[in-house]
Amino acid sequence: MIKILSPAQCRAARGLLAWTQEALADRASVSRSTVRDFETERHDLHRATERLLVEALEGAGVELIAADRDSGAGVRLRQPAGAD
Repeated sequence: MIKILSPAQCRAARGLLAWTQEALADRASVSRSTVRDFETERHDLHRATERLLVEALEGAGVELIAADRDSGAGVRLRQPAGAD
C-alpha cells in the first residue's frame, strides 16, 4: 500500500491550520490517540483511517505534496478562489 500521508506531513498540515491533535481528530472522526500515535510514529494508520485524516486536511484547504526525486514530501495551503 502506498502511503499518502506521512507523520511529518500530518504535523505540518496541522501547523498550517493552527489545529491541535484533538481538532484534527474531531474533524476526521477518529480518536486523539490515533492522531498522536501516528504523528509520533508509534503506529501506522489503517487505510480507512488515513483516508479520514486526508479528507479532513484537504477539506480545510491543505494540499499534500508527494515526494519526488529532487525533494521530500510537503504540505501547503491552497489559495482561496479568486485570490490571485
